[in-house]
Amino acid sequence: MKDIIKTFDELPFIVKLILCIPVLDIVWTVYRLIRSLDAKNTVGIVASIILFFFAPLVWLVDLICVLVNKKIWWLC
Repeated sequence: MKDIIKTFDELPFIVKLILCIPVLDIVWTVYRLIRSLDAKNTVGIVASIILFFFAPLVWLVDLICVLVNKKIWWLC
């Protein structure tokens, strides 16, 4: 799982932006789940599952975070 996390973290900036498009944002939701599973963060796992159902609303947060910090926001 660490390889998947590292791969997503090292994606080029433009690819991260493209993955913030509303339909493609599901990729970042899966990334959050994988990252929380790897860290054994129970709160993160539950939150990422809940965010899965609110993905149409979370894409804007992801877009802003990528533009400002060049990475996706998450708890762990």
